[in-house]
Amino acid sequence: MSQQLPPWAFALTRLLDDALMIPGTRIGIGLDAVLGFFLPTIGDATTGLASLALLVLGLRMRVPRVVLMRMVFNIALDALLGSIPLLGDVFDVFWRSNRRNLGLLQRYEQGPPRAATASDYLVVALGGVLIVAAVVLPLLLGFALLRSLWGYMSGH
Repeated sequence: MSQQLPPWAFALTRLLDDALMIPGTRIGIGLDAVLGFFLPTIGDATTGLASLALLVLGLRMRVPRVVLMRMVFNIALDALLGSIPLLGDVFDVFWRSNRRNLGLLQRYEQGPPRAATASDYLVVALGGVLIVAAVVLPLLLGFALLRSLWGYMSGH
């Protein structure tokens, strides 16, 4: 039984990973890299959370848990490494976690559907926790760094 991926999944992937082409190249950039560059950590956090939509779609499609975990890995790696100033923005241009996750869903969309189990929901919940941690950790580290610098500069 074939399931067709919804059009919003393709639109979201394109928006986040490769909405604009770099002139003279075949390299696209999306909101993931752009927001990460102009709004460090906050932009990465926002696009990391948007990536959860494809993970939820994977759960609804009843893809195997191993695929869900691979999707979680792609999102978490993108959120963690993408939050490194400048270097992370270059990483975002080439890693394209949403494009990778859409590809995983396309590979499994022809497979036989199965009922989602409690363990499937647990895997997605754990993945969500990992993604939130990947988003929150850079924010906490940035806050700690700013606080340390403030203390150093004010003599405390």
